[in-house]
Amino acid sequence: MEIKLSVLISEAKTTIEFNEHQGVVDIFDHSENITLDQPVVYILIKDNTIISIGKATAGTFENELDFNKVITIAPSWDIELNYLVQQFITEAVENNITLTHIPELETKIPASQKKTVTAYKDEVLLVLEKFGYRLKQHEEAKKTKAKPAKARHKWTKEVSQIEFFIDTRDSKATALWHKRNEMLLKAGATMMAEPPLNKDGSLGFSAKMGQRIREDHKDKVKNNVTTEDIILKSVNEVGLFLYFGGTNSWLELIDATGKTLNEWTVVQ
Repeated sequence: MEIKLSVLISEAKTTIEFNEHQGVVDIFDHSENITLDQPVVYILIKDNTIISIGKATAGTFENELDFNKVITIAPSWDIELNYLVQQFITEAVENNITLTHIPELETKIPASQKKTVTAYKDEVLLVLEKFGYRLKQHEEAKKTKAKPAKARHKWTKEVSQIEFFIDTRDSKATALWHKRNEMLLKAGATMMAEPPLNKDGSLGFSAKMGQRIREDHKDKVKNNVTTEDIILKSVNEVGLFLYFGGTNSWLELIDATGKTLNEWTVVQ
């Protein structure tokens, strides 16, 4: 992928402009006087860690969180901000970035727009990575022989043919890791009815993500039972969809012999 850019750097702000009117990315050092000319997607950073992603209107930028850098993305006219925010949040979640706040947004992206929004998100991520801001995981060069903290799993054709059964947290289901980037959840899956709440009665991060995934597939669910096969993107999404996460789903998918999906696929 090649992207042509125009870049202007000052002491307080870096402006990255995509060619052919494809949008502008601004990187602000923390200031109490950030003024936005138009609605944008924002990414808040505290000490080089992404803490929040959301949407802001034109005018003075205000946020209650403690941050010291703001990245704003003003996309091209054909990109819907709500959809772009969702794409960035999903990317962060899938890469285990803990966000302090997740805005309430409609998450159903029309099929006619998903390809365009996803492609634009990937371009912005590539540009941000080159400037030192990374949402995607990368394998670092091995400096020692220590094992990585997070287990890696490998998909195989053999595994794609195996049915795995789930019976945990008030949910029961049958699933297959049938393609490298797809989990097939068979019709008739029973879902946990209500999300668990935090001690203060609020919804936690996993509960919110589970609700959003359920909203995407609500036409295939009746009385907390799936009426059709559903395609999800990962083992993590299966857990969020069925029982709002809260456990290691690689250990919850078990075949007819009692062998977990983790045992089948973990890379030693």
